[in-house]
Amino acid sequence: MDLQLKDKVAVISGGSVGIGLAIAEGLAQEGVHLALCARNEERLRARAQEISSKYGVKVIGVPADVAKADAIDNFVREVEREFGGADILIHNAGTGSNETIMGAPDEKWQFFWDLHVMAAVRLARGVVPFMRQRGSGVILNNASICAAQPLWYEPIYNVTKAALVMLSKNMATEFIPDNIRVNVVNAGLVLTPDWMNTATELTRDMDITPQQYLDGVAEEHTPMKRFASPEEIANYFVFLCSPRASYIVGSSCYIDGGMLKVIK
Repeated sequence: MDLQLKDKVAVISGGSVGIGLAIAEGLAQEGVHLALCARNEERLRARAQEISSKYGVKVIGVPADVAKADAIDNFVREVEREFGGADILIHNAGTGSNETIMGAPDEKWQFFWDLHVMAAVRLARGVVPFMRQRGSGVILNNASICAAQPLWYEPIYNVTKAALVMLSKNMATEFIPDNIRVNVVNAGLVLTPDWMNTATELTRDMDITPQQYLDGVAEEHTPMKRFASPEEIANYFVFLCSPRASYIVGSSCYIDGGMLKVIK
């Protein structure tokens, strides 16, 4: 199927590893040029060069911590300088947490609010004007199944991802008159480095390995009894970026191997 994405420009936060990297590769396969940002500059530059060489598209990597407003401003300026704007915005940057409500300090709440929610606001403020000039656009925010079905050990992650879902709905309502489609994707269990780090942390004082822990999580939570690969999630994102998904707007989309236990 021709997804009609050739020569579009996509902006992706957290684009050097995990789901973000898989989305970048999936879009590059369709001929999309890319502006990627991430905190790890060395890894980011390497991945950008690899994708450009492999798929023959233009890729820039801009080091940025999107929890900081000035870093987003600089990223947007680089997008404008290198591409003159963008057609697609994917806010993927994020990470899991591990705390209790009673024990977590205000600073931790603020960090995750800035990373998951305010980064989406700031990126949209920067990129939507480009989309308006071009006559259309697509924004996808990467939330989580935890926005609807929380895991016990990460209340801050659960709350900020739920806020991102609501933000996405409000963006969809505000931006659709400009022919800009906004949706949010809620993935279930995805085997990313972040999950490996979480498993390592949670099993530090337990008599099981991180892999055994992950196997148990998959067995308990998903009818498919396994984690998704980042590429499986990326395929969904790439389709939602396409004109083939032209009537999907304001939706909270789930790709979770059957993990969600209610009908939404």
